[in-house]
Amino acid sequence: MAEEAVADESDLFNPLDWKPVSFTHVEFPKGDFVGFILAWVSLSPFILIISFMTLIVFRRDLHTMAFLVGLGLDEILNLLIKHAIREPRPLRGRHNLYTEYGMPSSHAQFMWFFSSYFTLFLLVRLYRNQSLIDDLWKCVSAALSVFMALLVSWSRVYLRYHSISQVLCGGFLGCLLGVLWFGTVHFVLTPFFPIISNSPVGEILMVRDSTLIPHVMWFEYTCSRSEARSRQRKMSSRKSQ
Repeated sequence: MAEEAVADESDLFNPLDWKPVSFTHVEFPKGDFVGFILAWVSLSPFILIISFMTLIVFRRDLHTMAFLVGLGLDEILNLLIKHAIREPRPLRGRHNLYTEYGMPSSHAQFMWFFSSYFTLFLLVRLYRNQSLIDDLWKCVSAALSVFMALLVSWSRVYLRYHSISQVLCGGFLGCLLGVLWFGTVHFVLTPFFPIISNSPVGEILMVRDSTLIPHVMWFEYTCSRSEARSRQRKMSSRKSQ
């Protein structure tokens, strides 16, 4: 007991330096409803990462993997640029200071990379037909991605995590890198997708290449429905025997 008391006293005189995990830590002004909404909006990059990982686990599509790799490279480049420029974040007059640099904004760069790549994917790579509804939903999806990128960028300025110049720089870099990575995937990496999916490792991991399938959702729907009907007929024939 005496040793424990001495240990407790030593902790009091030598307090530990505690540091929070700031990966998803977002603050907003107390009582500010707009700030509350924007604080949640600023978590969009983390939601997208989780969505990508879920898609890869359940669908194992090579293009989805390439998209996620591009987002990862975008984040690595952002980190390198931040430590090269070392521009501090704007001060909010609080007692605590930021330990991360602010130029360029990683949130803005991430979201604009996603938006530019996603828009090109919808308009260039995705299937084309004469259906007005299909063209409409592609345009609406692209517009929503741009709107979310704008909203996240505004949230970083509104919540004073970044200056306007830091957000603009991040957005510009994100758009540029998104276009460059889409061109790399579309013209350089896509020809290797069949080789990867047909390789022994690809077969073990069950990765697939959906590049030549015009409408993946409709293809999966019709295949699953056809397989279900086929199995149902087999079960019915066995019962009749």
